[in-house]
This record gives sequence, structure tokens and C-alpha cells, in this order.
Amino acid sequence: MLKFHLLDIFFLTFHSALILFNMFGWAFKRLRKWNLITLFLTAFSWFVLGLFYGMGYCFLTQWHWNILAKFSVYPAENSYVQYLFRRLLSVQLGAETAERLTLAVFIVSCLVSVLLNYRDFRKKKGNVQ
Repeated sequence: MLKFHLLDIFFLTFHSALILFNMFGWAFKRLRKWNLITLFLTAFSWFVLGLFYGMGYCFLTQWHWNILAKFSVYPAENSYVQYLFRRLLSVQLGAETAERLTLAVFIVSCLVSVLLNYRDFRKKKGNVQ
């Protein structure tokens, strides 16, 4: 059981850190390419794997839910963001609110990351002073 408890903590920490990195990784020039990659992987999971498992599907969420099931814990939430708000902040966030918030933040993060990566690429190639 200790193994599953440690895996729960790992997923909670790693998945939360990944979400924060997706949101703010573009702010650090040295990490921008990695931020764009993780945003792409997130979009792939949500929209491509989502075609098979349901839109917004996240394999990390599924893996974490599988770990929690070992404790007979079955989160009522479908959204990991909704789950995090409840588990970490004791805030009940409605499903629709969580989905809209998640998508809005994701879109803004993608736009900022793409624009900054494009600007950095152009500067590196000498096209912009």
C-alpha cells in the first residue's frame, strides 16, 4: 500500500507541476521550447486521444485515477482541475466552470507560447533586430 500512496503523491505533484508549467513555462526563455512541446502533448491527449476516449481525455489523469482505485478512492470529478481544486484547496468547482477555465487558460497559454517561440525563432535567425 505504501507504493500506491507514494504513486498518489507522485501523480499529484507531477501532474500539478505539469499544469503549472503549461500555464507559465513560456515566461522563461530557456524553457519555451519545452513549454510548447508539453502544450502540444496536452492538446494531443485532449483532442486526438480524446476522439477515442472522450474529448479532454488525459492519460495522466487516467493513470492517477487507477492508482486511487487501489485505495478504493473514486473521485467524483471528471476533470483533474476540478479534482485539484477540491483536494488541494477544498473548493468545489462546478464541472462547466472547470472545463471553461481549463480551456481558456490552455488557449491563452498556447497563444502566448507560440508567439514567443516564433519571436525567439525569428530573432535567432536574424530576421528581427
